[in-house]
Amino acid sequence: MADSSTEAESVVANLNVTLNETAGNVTAKIPATAEGMAIAYGSLVIMALLPIFFGAFRSVRYHKEQKENGETPEIMSDRDAAMFPLIASATLFGIYIVFQIFSKEYINLLLTVYFFFLGVLALAHILSPIVRKCIPEALPNESYHVIFTKGLLERKEELMNYEFDNKDLVCLSASAVVGVWYLWKKHWVANNIFGLAFALNGVEFLQLNTVMTGCILLGGLFIYDIFWVFGTNVMVTVAKSFEAPIKLVFPQDILDNGLEADNFAMLGLGDVVIPGIFIALLLRFDVSMQKQRRTYFYSSFTAYILGLLATIGVMHIFKHAQPALLYLVPACIGVPLFVALVRGEIKELFKYEDNPEKDRKDKESTEEEEEEKSEAKKDK
Repeated sequence: MADSSTEAESVVANLNVTLNETAGNVTAKIPATAEGMAIAYGSLVIMALLPIFFGAFRSVRYHKEQKENGETPEIMSDRDAAMFPLIASATLFGIYIVFQIFSKEYINLLLTVYFFFLGVLALAHILSPIVRKCIPEALPNESYHVIFTKGLLERKEELMNYEFDNKDLVCLSASAVVGVWYLWKKHWVANNIFGLAFALNGVEFLQLNTVMTGCILLGGLFIYDIFWVFGTNVMVTVAKSFEAPIKLVFPQDILDNGLEADNFAMLGLGDVVIPGIFIALLLRFDVSMQKQRRTYFYSSFTAYILGLLATIGVMHIFKHAQPALLYLVPACIGVPLFVALVRGEIKELFKYEDNPEKDRKDKESTEEEEEEKSEAKKDK
């Protein structure tokens, strides 16, 4: 399901991160009971931890498959990481202006259709391994191959190359049921299913190459988050106007109103995905050390839990939207660095590369040679 991964990367990189890192962490209504509020925030914490934990381990497998297949992954450079908060800021402010000019009903209608297709693909990718195990091998499983090209002969350009089988169609059908439910009702459970699918795919597929790149990215978004939450009302306004599964929600009045409750506590997917890809990098570092214990992964994962609890605590005390990265970034960066200092592995930590530059250059040169040979054959 290669297309599912591509779409998931696109939606997380372009929307989930830039729109709502933290503004959705506060509700407009005061919860009716302390029990309801505890259930809501406890559920948000659990939902945030699940895609980070499982996505990190899936990223290890995905990274291994890439190396075995000789694929050249897209690498975020230090410069890209430094520019990302600026691009995110421009995108956020642009969307804010659009909501000020145009009716948000029409904008959200377009976004709903857009996220319907993205959500179905992202969810189908996650369901695929489960469905394949459940369907007996004895059942017929036809394979299909769709190729879409542009141009003729030597000018032919491949636009789509998609392989799938009957089991993939089952996954897409099941995911489409959830998608139709989301389209029809905009129910918070359907929203969370799609949101968790986006977050899990994001942590799995979005890769940071080095710890330094991760520190630059998290540091820049740390400032970005604080500015747009405390400095202006832009992020809160966009988060409240933007109706799409880019946040996890849970009703604080669920004890009173059940599944029809509507007094939501919210957490932006950016608060899950951005720290999550850094934690996944630390897990891959643990794996590269070839040790039984996943010291850096579990230390950063624990730090994330504490940072998220701190965000909720401060938000509850002050009754104001909190930039979650204000608490998550120092925790997720500081704790692993402290562990590395104690263990005397700080140099190894910063020297680690998921995809060493030498290997990337060798692959690129090999690909260029193959292209030149193929072009030479065509000319003959």
